[in-house]
Amino acid sequence: MPTADFAASSGPADREPITLLRELLGAGDEAALRAFLTPYHPSDLADLLEELDEGERMQVLRALAGEPALAAEALAEMEWEEHPEDSLAALDPEHIASLVAELSDDDAADIIGELDPEQQDRVLSALPLADAGDIRELLHYHEESAGGIMTAELVAVPQHISAAEAIAEVRRQARELDEFYSIFVVDEQHRLCGTLSLQALITADPAQPVGSLVEPVVATADLAMDQEEVSRVLTRYNLVTVPVVDAAGRLLGQITFDDVIDVIEAETTEDILKLGGVSEEEEIRGGWFDAVRSRLPWLTVNLALASVSATVVFLFSPTIERMTLLAALMPVVAGMGGNTGTQALAVTVRRLALSRESTRRRWQIVLKELLVGMSNGLVMGLLAAGLATLMAYALGETLMLGLVVLLAMWLNLVLAGFAGSFVPILLEHLGVDPAVASSIFVTPFTDMAGFLLLLGLATHLLL
Repeated sequence: MPTADFAASSGPADREPITLLRELLGAGDEAALRAFLTPYHPSDLADLLEELDEGERMQVLRALAGEPALAAEALAEMEWEEHPEDSLAALDPEHIASLVAELSDDDAADIIGELDPEQQDRVLSALPLADAGDIRELLHYHEESAGGIMTAELVAVPQHISAAEAIAEVRRQARELDEFYSIFVVDEQHRLCGTLSLQALITADPAQPVGSLVEPVVATADLAMDQEEVSRVLTRYNLVTVPVVDAAGRLLGQITFDDVIDVIEAETTEDILKLGGVSEEEEIRGGWFDAVRSRLPWLTVNLALASVSATVVFLFSPTIERMTLLAALMPVVAGMGGNTGTQALAVTVRRLALSRESTRRRWQIVLKELLVGMSNGLVMGLLAAGLATLMAYALGETLMLGLVVLLAMWLNLVLAGFAGSFVPILLEHLGVDPAVASSIFVTPFTDMAGFLLLLGLATHLLL
């Protein structure tokens, strides 16, 4: 454990690493601070940096001046809400150059791309011209496109050379990279011809031409492809990398699985927030004011729709006055409908996000949720009817109340299954992200339907 030596000499061994780190920062001993930090993995060090204020982060980065790779990777691993780009921009030019030199070009572009144009120019001016040019090229692409998440660092060999020459070329190019996962084969115009298995290359006859060892490319991405679509391609075909090509088929870069993992995490987080009616602009670690600003509009819409449900209850107030037991059963019927609708909604939105469904298959989704609602509604309806019958018997009400509850529960769960599957499909067809607004419409609908069914059936069958 990186804190063991310091903890043994400075106090209880069970103190938090962040506490020990702050003590070292307060002591101002850079040698002890560096000794404490260097055993950390970059991801773990990033967690510590996120707990510090900007001044403390600068102390840490200065202490790690002799360990630029560790400092650079820790910045790259930080959450974007913590703004690692500000820490990078606050350094002197020489320190900036040493850190960026340790980053892959896509990670460097991701961090520098968060800065305003003036700060970008300041940071890039501290880099060698070739490195700055590569990063500037990546900054031109939309950050959520294939071009925005690709790296130009890759291993590519010409198809006309021999296996022995290819091994030498791979060795030469690999020395300039931290790691590589695929060997790409290109023609004289740098158009992608396929990939080359490292096993096939090593076991081939030295004089055998590379062209005879080429394996076809399973999938490629163009510069404008959305990052979510790239993640679908990589996971669908179980790839380690996806090559990025231009309209002429020329190899421009690659997207590796580690970048796609970050994309999947970001997209899933965005969908979860939207499903809960929270704007994607709200940061997970943001303050209370940002949370209020992003959530309040959706709550306002929800209030307007909930008012419709309240209107239904008001219209049937004479029924409730004559049979007060209905007031106790209303939240049960409405609540079960809301849960059923949310379940159908979650499954449907996730299915739409994971695959491009045909029109026929989308109607199959709705049919499936209808059947689920019918089955679950019958079971829940019978259970609720039994409970309602016992309550009616104990209070001297008509036992027909059980039948009303059965029908109301059953029909509400059927409608909830339909709404939970149909609403997101309809919104997507209209060009609206189904994860954003579906729950805002489905939950009030199931409440309104539950109240209307229970009170309406009670009015016509019991009174």
